[in-house]
Amino acid sequence: MDLSIVVPIYNEEDNIPILHERISEALIDTGLEYELILVDDGSSDNSYPALKRLSSKDDRVKVIRLRRNFGQTAAMAAGFDSASGRVVIPMDGDLQNDPLDIPLLLNRIDEGYDVVSGWRKDRKDTFVNRKLPSILANSIISKMTGVHLHDYGCTLKAYRREVLDDVNLYGEMHRFVPALAHQVGARVTEMPVRHHERLHGKSKYGISRTMKVILDLMTVKFLLSYSTKPIQLFGRWGIYTLCAGFLSGAVTVYMKLFENTSMNRNPLLILTAFLLFMGVQFIVLGLLAELSARTYYEAQGKPIYNIKEKINFV
Repeated sequence: MDLSIVVPIYNEEDNIPILHERISEALIDTGLEYELILVDDGSSDNSYPALKRLSSKDDRVKVIRLRRNFGQTAAMAAGFDSASGRVVIPMDGDLQNDPLDIPLLLNRIDEGYDVVSGWRKDRKDTFVNRKLPSILANSIISKMTGVHLHDYGCTLKAYRREVLDDVNLYGEMHRFVPALAHQVGARVTEMPVRHHERLHGKSKYGISRTMKVILDLMTVKFLLSYSTKPIQLFGRWGIYTLCAGFLSGAVTVYMKLFENTSMNRNPLLILTAFLLFMGVQFIVLGLLAELSARTYYEAQGKPIYNIKEKINFV
């Protein structure tokens, strides 16, 4: 299979036939063997019957129905796990992504890239509650992950199959796949893609997702930088806190000896005890995290590296 297209579907009954038609038209002249995996993420409208009708007419259409609404990341993961194409392209089911960009994404993959991320350069969304938060989020994500993209939130991307094999999706992690793939040595690039206004249905996204993205960004930053060496993070803060505690304690003793300030009436004494306690806690937390990291990797036989190629090995 050359290509797997994965589309999470949640209450998009009116968009489904149009989406299928546009994808078919975009790929008809490419000669590619492809499959269209449509994942019904617990829709409450008539999306599933529409998907069933579509799959009965076109055997390239494959439908996955989830028991309830698990969210976009989970639906995408279900599609990825079932995909058999050498390249996997996820896209939204609301017709805002344009299937005509699929061949262009594949061209960039053929140039040697492992991940090609779409950039909605001319985005058809409201500025205050969609574009502005996105601009700020993309800037922060790029700075923290070291993978500089204009549009992490664009679902339309292209991945080599082997890249996704090394990435597990949780929470809202689908937007961070380029950063996680870059961690294992994947070549990541970005290209402008078309973006259209929504024709049918209501948007499932809003500014309320910002908190989820921030929390997942913290997780990704930890995974990228400290997943195999958590003591470097927690131990560093432990040492800083202990030093601050000793400094606070020294000032408390100085004030007692030279300024005749009673220690039991000096708030620095309480601060000293608090900082020393927190410093020990940070270091202990780092050691426990080290044990957890070793259990995680060793119990699964999971390596802490990723090999792209071997030569003359049997």
